[in-house]
Amino acid sequence: MTQCHAAAALLIGITGCGGPESFTVSDLCGRKVDSALVAPFLPKGETLKVDGGISAPEQPRCQVYVDDDLRLYVRGNIDRAGFDILKATERSMRRLGNPAPADGIGDGATIADRGAMAVQACTYKGEKRQYILEIDRVDHPANTVERREALQKLLRAHLPVIMKAEGCRP
Repeated sequence: MTQCHAAAALLIGITGCGGPESFTVSDLCGRKVDSALVAPFLPKGETLKVDGGISAPEQPRCQVYVDDDLRLYVRGNIDRAGFDILKATERSMRRLGNPAPADGIGDGATIADRGAMAVQACTYKGEKRQYILEIDRVDHPANTVERREALQKLLRAHLPVIMKAEGCRP
């Protein structure tokens, strides 16, 4: 096996060897995800690392790095029902740039320039709860409109997947 092929075997989704590569991520926080929904956030680079080692029960977490730069941070949380997390995090969403409500995602969602959050009521272990999905540390693609659209698509698709995997039923 050539050195190029050996290196490629160690990394996820490398399409070649010798220059900046495009990456494929089909798993976020231990949950399957459509790789086309993650691709917009990943610039070309030499190395890809998906770190899910920061997860805990009821709190899946993962970080995606390209060339050791954090490009995507995904966090899920099962929280108490009736707490308005979108209102409570309004200030922190502002730091992500121009937050605005997004329709058709869970019970409520906010999309900002560099991150997003969605909330969905659910039943977890027989109790009324809510699931919170946050995505931040996003600065690629460079075009803010494209980035916000990509965040909305990922949030809409991944919320039901991660909720189901955590056993939080709508």
